[in-house]
Amino acid sequence: MAAAYSLAWDVPLHGWNTFHLDARARCLATVHDAAALPALLAEPALRNLPLMVLGAGSNVLFATERFDGCLVHLQSRSARIVGDEGDHACVRVDAGFEWDELVDWTLDQGLQGLENLALIPGQAGAAPIQNIGAYGVEVGAFIAAVHVFDRQTDAFDRLTAERCGFGYRDSVFKRAPDRRIVTAIELRLPRAGATNLSYAGLAEELAAMGGLESTPRNVAAAVRRIRRRKLPDPAVAGNAGSFFKNPVVTRAVAVELQLRFERMPVFPAATDAERKLSAAWLIEQAGWRGFRDGDAAVSAQHALVLVNLGHATGPQLLALARRVAASVQEKYGVTLEPEPRIVGATFQACPAEQLPQA
Repeated sequence: MAAAYSLAWDVPLHGWNTFHLDARARCLATVHDAAALPALLAEPALRNLPLMVLGAGSNVLFATERFDGCLVHLQSRSARIVGDEGDHACVRVDAGFEWDELVDWTLDQGLQGLENLALIPGQAGAAPIQNIGAYGVEVGAFIAAVHVFDRQTDAFDRLTAERCGFGYRDSVFKRAPDRRIVTAIELRLPRAGATNLSYAGLAEELAAMGGLESTPRNVAAAVRRIRRRKLPDPAVAGNAGSFFKNPVVTRAVAVELQLRFERMPVFPAATDAERKLSAAWLIEQAGWRGFRDGDAAVSAQHALVLVNLGHATGPQLLALARRVAASVQEKYGVTLEPEPRIVGATFQACPAEQLPQA
């Protein structure tokens, strides 16, 4: 019988993060069966080490050359329908299942809902942590429950959607990143219904594809076309996708900003008292799109993406991100928050007086 987990020491992480940073980890634990997590965490060699779950490494910035702890990678990757409600089905997916493959798997089962989230990098276990979203859809709308191992109670648990505390790119998992290890997710997906074309570019893309109907498969194809055109490929230029969240401000602040900057796009937010701004627009208008400092750069393809053009280090990328955030704060009075988890440092915009000309 194969071992339920394995340990490796002094592990290079270049292939374990989509920024392709040359960091190292003291230990990497590969878990083949989530049921073995209690035994793994009881390993004497790990008891005093910091522990962090690492999936595909698509939403993390190693801001240190060495993570002096243990990275836990869950490798189990099954998906199955566990409940049938007629017009909906409930699907249970292991944390290690690749997200974009899951989108296609659900479409193959005649299920829809995830098509707007096609081509998002990462694994299923990371989806609820960030409450991933794109093109008018957030995964939290389809999550019925999240299965975890709770390190605080030393027990497995099943959190219903209500207990997950989903918000914009937020959840209880993100607010307490070291407490729970996501082992599987349950999705409640419809078998039919109208697709979500609230993002204007989707209808335009379908038209450009020959006027295709807005079926779930066609929407997924349109999303992939848009993402490939707009976002840099991590295989070509290391990146973690959108580096900053779109800032949410009060409605009054949004109105005041639009009076000062007439072309500033403003979008609805979770409540009528709030509005969402475009981080990409703010960054581009502050002059950062295409800016390069050594091999650390703001993508010329999309201002919201920081890229490693070859041999940038984590600290160099973090320093650039801080400069970008400070510049936006100075020009617009708006605070930018990073999306990726930053390992080995905290995020704080650099003082305005230290800002070079972008």
